[in-house]
Amino acid sequence: MIHIIAEAGNNHNGKIGIAKKLVDEAVLVGADSVKFQIIYPEGLYLPEFYTEIGGYTINEVYEKRKQFMLTDDEYRDLAAYCSQKGIVFSASVFDKRGLQLLQELNVSYIKIASCDLNNYGFLNQAAATGKRIIVSTGMASMYEIEQAVQALTSTGNSDIVLMHCVSVYPCNTENMNLRFISELKNKFGLPVGFSDHSESNLAAVIATALGVDYLEKHLTMDRKQDGFDHAYAQEPEMMKQYIETVRIAERALQQQTEKLSDAEKTVKSRARRSVYAARDIEAGETIVEQDLLIVRPEAAIDPGEVGDLLGKTVTTPFAKFESLAKSKVK
Repeated sequence: MIHIIAEAGNNHNGKIGIAKKLVDEAVLVGADSVKFQIIYPEGLYLPEFYTEIGGYTINEVYEKRKQFMLTDDEYRDLAAYCSQKGIVFSASVFDKRGLQLLQELNVSYIKIASCDLNNYGFLNQAAATGKRIIVSTGMASMYEIEQAVQALTSTGNSDIVLMHCVSVYPCNTENMNLRFISELKNKFGLPVGFSDHSESNLAAVIATALGVDYLEKHLTMDRKQDGFDHAYAQEPEMMKQYIETVRIAERALQQQTEKLSDAEKTVKSRARRSVYAARDIEAGETIVEQDLLIVRPEAAIDPGEVGDLLGKTVTTPFAKFESLAKSKVK
């Protein structure tokens, strides 16, 4: 089955209570793991921008990220809460401090966002943890992806998942470039996932048909909240429908041991045609085309076997509308 990641990100808005509610909802909608974003603003952003005239302006994103942070202890609490609720906890990390925290929490995978795909030194540090590395490929050329895979595998860690991603928020389904999933699978021979920023379930169904191993979808309690990812995330009921749709698609794609199910055999028995007598046919008569009806329901002789009857002599009489049988002709 596809591993479905409920991407909670920073949609807790810096409140541990909301973070736990996101965990609860991830469990209820059937996600396999819930993933947050451990962002220390100083490890990702400039606090101020330098201008040509020598002045500095405040980086408002930096300030807002500070406002929406959870503490390390709150992440420890959150990881324990996920364990209690029976769902896998992990996070995207953006610097060495974040890596160290995830190592301490002994997560099953580490997520690297698209912004760090060409940050090969950081990729090397992440892979050196020995953990499964899930890395998004948004904004990247194939050359950059090749280089990223090389940086990761140079540590001896081959437990890597490449996430196809189009870094547009939200992204129209027709612009998702979903065939690239197959290119990634064929070129690298690694598990491939899909980080889905579309606003429907269609892209996920297509990705499922293309054989993805992971799906990632943003989750929020309320799309109208102030914050970075709420507007294109899914609220719990939407996420529930998303996951149900993916699971239905998975079942539809499973290879059955028999081509015909019992349900389809039942339909076949009434929908297929067979050969019937158009009139009473006496013993000794020779069968001609006008003596036969090819109609429903299914019986002893298929329409394709009519040629085996024409010109044959009836040995046992047939009543009008009786199913013909080869054992009664010669």
